[in-house]
Amino acid sequence: MIAHLDLDAFFAACELLEHPEYAGKPLVVAGDPHGRGVVMTASYEARPFGIRSAMSAAEALRRCPEAIFVRPDIDRYRRRSQAVWEWIRRRMSCVEQVGIDEGYIELRTPYAEPARAILGDLQQGLLRETRLSASIGCGSSKTVAKIASDFRKPAGLTVVPPEQSAEFLAPLELRALPGIGPRLEARLAELKLRTIGDLAALSDDALRRALPGSVGRELRDRARGID
Repeated sequence: MIAHLDLDAFFAACELLEHPEYAGKPLVVAGDPHGRGVVMTASYEARPFGIRSAMSAAEALRRCPEAIFVRPDIDRYRRRSQAVWEWIRRRMSCVEQVGIDEGYIELRTPYAEPARAILGDLQQGLLRETRLSASIGCGSSKTVAKIASDFRKPAGLTVVPPEQSAEFLAPLELRALPGIGPRLEARLAELKLRTIGDLAALSDDALRRALPGSVGRELRDRARGID
């Protein structure tokens, strides 16, 4: 089994450790909201206002005038990230960090329930030791694990038994599949493909017409939970 661990709203969480008075308030880590700043992340209290990463800070301010804006301190976030991943590596034998706030963990069990117990302990230990929460997804491939980690945020734990991978993926929107962005999603919608299951069900001939080349085969494999 493979797990994907994603630190929840990491930059905002780092700021909350320094400024506990911000807890429970809409917090936006961004450049100048009165200039050309861009949102790097937003706390979960800010997200109901539609504030998302890569949005202009000015738009975030328009959507939530009462939000607290904090300039990013990347060096401090990197130090905090290094401490987190060093802590994880001391406990797990096979770890692949793929970003400042996310990475994959290979587990030594092929079964869902032991994986759930291991990851639950890891998740709770991380919170105790670092005061940072993480959402974790686990499945038979990186694709399933990555999608599962987004399933229940924040502090969620979603374990997909290998035999249920296709069932888990099938009803989800195509945009949930890594490698499918807005343009490709729109193109596939024109072909009446709207869910991951629709893509997984394509025959070889239909796939060649919809997505010729190796990219199409790779995306269909991912839609089938193969990675």
